[in-house]
Amino acid sequence: MRFIRNISFFGYSEAKPGEKLYEDAFKTAKLLAENGFIIVNGGGPGIMYASTQGAIAGGGETLSVTFSPEDAPGFEGKYLGNITTKEIKTSNYIERMFKLIEHGDTYIVFRGGAGTLSEFATIWCLARLYFGRHKPFILYGDFWKNIIKSFKHNMIVRGEEFKVFKIVNTPQEVLQTVKEMEIRFAKRLGHISFPAKK
Repeated sequence: MRFIRNISFFGYSEAKPGEKLYEDAFKTAKLLAENGFIIVNGGGPGIMYASTQGAIAGGGETLSVTFSPEDAPGFEGKYLGNITTKEIKTSNYIERMFKLIEHGDTYIVFRGGAGTLSEFATIWCLARLYFGRHKPFILYGDFWKNIIKSFKHNMIVRGEEFKVFKIVNTPQEVLQTVKEMEIRFAKRLGHISFPAKK
């Protein structure tokens, strides 16, 4: 039984092919797709498009959650070139974000702007609220260490909040982390047993 199937990608909507940020997302999605995971994104450009293209290159399935705003000029909207296996249409940004969270079994957060920060903060908050039954997530890139360090220094953060994510730097580390998360899911739900420590 697979405990992690869908992996949602969050990140900068203006990342371009050839840039490291874009290529990291592409390679990560490709590797995950090659290992049977479904890639989920917001149907827009940048990291979202990179993850779709990576999944296609890896022979995998994709799911997009979109909305086409009429009164949100700061939102990138749906990218017509981002064609996924399945699309879920929503009516506003908040609905879209929560559908992306709902349909992901885990998440990968790349470098991004205000939208990425809102997604990161929401999944972090939910992981704390449901700690022990939470969905874990991955932060991609060393820069996250400075951000988390700043949170520790300037915000009021509970200890368990630092146990719900892992910071990684390569697609291979992402895949390994997802596999480790699957084992923890299975153990938590009692589907596999482990020998007692001596």
